[in-house]
Amino acid sequence: MCRAPVTHPKVFDPMPRIIVTLINGTSREFDARPGQSTMEAIREAGIDDIEALCGGCCSCATCHVHVDPAFLDRLPAMTDDEDDLLDGSNHRTSASRLSCQILLSEALDGLHVSIVDEG
Repeated sequence: MCRAPVTHPKVFDPMPRIIVTLINGTSREFDARPGQSTMEAIREAGIDDIEALCGGCCSCATCHVHVDPAFLDRLPAMTDDEDDLLDGSNHRTSASRLSCQILLSEALDGLHVSIVDEG
């Protein structure tokens, strides 16, 4: 007797939720795709406060954000390139990161970042 192969429903990673404080002080909350950079998620949400001139190549620092301290230990270590780029900011703090370097995952669900006004 021939049997059809057993299929299982595809399991998807949960959508991480992000909270973004804009330059004007208002906040937006939305879901993002796992594996997507925070910068991409912010831009896809229609938020234009972030320039991201290099498109996420870690070469311009125009996607500078301050990360809620509760999430800092969940992020990967900063690369030398990211560190060097952030050194050029007058608004660098211990919570500074480039949003193009923060890949979203279930572990970052609820991530809160504030866009830095470099202008």
